[in-house]
Amino acid sequence: MKKIIFQLTLFVALFCYNGFSQKIKVSYSSAVFNGPFTGNVVAYLSKENKVPKNAAVGLDIFPCFSVYVKNINPGEDITFDDNAISYPCPLSDIERGDYYLQIVWDRNLGGRTIANSAGNLYSSTQRIHITKNTKTIFKIVADKTIPSTAFKETEFVKELKAPSALLSTFHNKTMTVDAAIILPKEYYKEPEKKFPVLFVVSGYGGDYHRYSGNSNPATALDTIPVIRVFLDGSCSLGHCVYANSDNNGPWGDALTTEFIPLLEKEYRCNGARLLTGHSSGGWTVLWLQTQYPKVFDGCWSSSPDPVDFRNFQKINLYEDKNMFYDKDSSLRLVATVAGVIPWATQKTIYQMENVVYRGEQMHSFNAVFSKKGINGLPQSICNSSTGVIDTSVVSHWKKYDISLYLRNNCEQIKSDLDGKVRVSVGTGDNFLLNHAVNMLETEMKKLNSKFKFAYYPGDHFTVYTPEYLNDGYQFLEQKYMEWLAKSSSKN
Repeated sequence: MKKIIFQLTLFVALFCYNGFSQKIKVSYSSAVFNGPFTGNVVAYLSKENKVPKNAAVGLDIFPCFSVYVKNINPGEDITFDDNAISYPCPLSDIERGDYYLQIVWDRNLGGRTIANSAGNLYSSTQRIHITKNTKTIFKIVADKTIPSTAFKETEFVKELKAPSALLSTFHNKTMTVDAAIILPKEYYKEPEKKFPVLFVVSGYGGDYHRYSGNSNPATALDTIPVIRVFLDGSCSLGHCVYANSDNNGPWGDALTTEFIPLLEKEYRCNGARLLTGHSSGGWTVLWLQTQYPKVFDGCWSSSPDPVDFRNFQKINLYEDKNMFYDKDSSLRLVATVAGVIPWATQKTIYQMENVVYRGEQMHSFNAVFSKKGINGLPQSICNSSTGVIDTSVVSHWKKYDISLYLRNNCEQIKSDLDGKVRVSVGTGDNFLLNHAVNMLETEMKKLNSKFKFAYYPGDHFTVYTPEYLNDGYQFLEQKYMEWLAKSSSKN
């Protein structure tokens, strides 16, 4: 009898929980997609942002919800209620008041962020008023499609989309490695001359389409004209950082064995290859230089993502137990003002990304560094509810710990690598990246490495002063002159 009463009570509780929660009913128009939809649908809400889908997940804090659906037809409603994956709370518990609401149906056709991937369906912003009346149902229709971005070439700016058999085989669809090619003004004035290439890798969220329609020639390295190649690294799971990975595929090999040969075939390159990048781009170029030391001739890494996993934004992934909480139970930070004042926490960004489930920064780390899970998605470094670190995932991340790789392989790569690397960072980096750089410098000194390290006043953004840029480009210029002298001696 007690068992029957318990089951009845549970049934009533579940009925009340699901029957009397807030509901948002959404559909999409056949005018934007005339076919069945299977995938995730995300609801973005904000009290301030009139275009909530474009907010920065984790750095901006806002309510968001997602549901997975199968074979939904145009005009057919799906429902967001308390069964939806949610942040910061179930829909029925959301703070009352006025909200801006947008819906995105994620077709996941290859774009980096759900909110702005070409082909995704989305709604105009709708203003809603949430009260204590949980029987209210809000209805919203996705009647727009995020357009694809065409690249407009000019005299000095070209688009290169290199077909990649490696990536196409991995993903079982046609894939290319894309970039903007910016030519120096001398390219046409001196039609017989060949030029060094400077690969510039964007930080997280960059897009090579920023150069679309740009008519300016490439700026020189001091007096040395160069072909600049702008690589943004965007992929459907975030920033590929041009590393071979279980989830993104063999991006490093695709760049070095498919993209670069095509680049050097189609443009007058002289064989010198230099690298620079900031933030995720800074990590990328350091990774490429250390993994392919014979391919590249010099690297200036600026404010790189964590280069030593004993200090992953002040978390020791090999010893600490929790991504959210420090040993004194204080919240760990993912972003600060000037490296000190709290801005955003690890807990917030991981829990929001549990809803906005692909293409954001922490998921991007998982996509590069983790194994593929049994569900086909990257394994997470931590539990998104508790923050507990998964040690089995950490063991796979080790292969991407640049400091560890250098310590373990110094003797084998030293002759090809030494003297080619410069790392610089602001002393008050917003994302606490300077601490891992400090640790890497200590290890390189122990190995008597010729790596160069430099620290400047400023944070992740304000560090980019004329002095900072000049010092970095002077290093690359020096590496080119060394390459030129070495090449001349061979001829």
